[in-house]
Amino acid sequence: MSGDAPTPVLFDCDPGHDDAVAILLALGSPDVRLLGITTCFGNCAVEDATRNAQRVLALVGREDVPVAVGAAGPMRGELALGNYVHGVSGLDGPDLPEPTVAPVDETATDFLARCLTESPEPVTVVVTGPMTNLGELLAERPELTGRIREIIFMGGSTERGNHTPTAEFNTFADPEALDVVLRSGVPLRMVGLNLTHQALATPEVVERMSAMPHDVGRTCAAWMGFFGDSYERIWEFAAPPVHDPCTIVPLLDPDVIGWRNCFVAVELDGTWTRGTTVVDLFDRLPDHEPNVAVALELDAERYWDLVLAALDRLGSA
Repeated sequence: MSGDAPTPVLFDCDPGHDDAVAILLALGSPDVRLLGITTCFGNCAVEDATRNAQRVLALVGREDVPVAVGAAGPMRGELALGNYVHGVSGLDGPDLPEPTVAPVDETATDFLARCLTESPEPVTVVVTGPMTNLGELLAERPELTGRIREIIFMGGSTERGNHTPTAEFNTFADPEALDVVLRSGVPLRMVGLNLTHQALATPEVVERMSAMPHDVGRTCAAWMGFFGDSYERIWEFAAPPVHDPCTIVPLLDPDVIGWRNCFVAVELDGTWTRGTTVVDLFDRLPDHEPNVAVALELDAERYWDLVLAALDRLGSA
């Protein structure tokens, strides 16, 4: 960890079990200053995603973090939801406290624009759902690109997909929005399935959560039980990959993930491949300069030590 001032972060998400753990990781890490949460359709409808984000904040007594409601559907095309993985509510599993604070009276894009404008320094934006809110923001307010330090997003893959044989869910759900962001010139880091499938919540990891003497650890262990059952049923995983906290850990320890600068594009029109990320790992497209730092290798032991330490710190506070 750097010892420098904490990184200001805006977190755009669609909770989701792994989004929920990522929120807790951000809240429990002294190296992150969470300015606010914006929500989007994705793992569930945006109304459920908003309620889920608020319930996670209520779980740890952090309803001071503002939440803004974002996009209910993609910029173009049909709505896709991930309830088949995350359950009816989008965060099925243990009971959570209901929120006592309403979302802010701004759209997600207005909230993001205001936070970026008012911040005395550029802000890191983390996106763990479809890219709709950021795509709309940068399409409407391109002058704000200089206010963003970088965008770190969970989406895509250098390999195969999960929602379709070739496309990861987030990139499939709104490829047009991702295309706007990829062309924006903002520094980008992509954390795709090829990386997050290394972040498995093994029985040992879940046991470490369960052994924590507080509701945060026990709740996360129960979430992993529901999430793990989905992954075993749908994709034959023995342990679930906990994707979204992989976007936060680079802000805590730069050596946890290995990166490669690549040209990345997203397929918008393919009959079989819409939403697929095209990642030029070996410079086969010489006319296209690298535009994304792509995550390739994860130190899984170090990753889980960071995640679990943050959960324990948050639960013991």
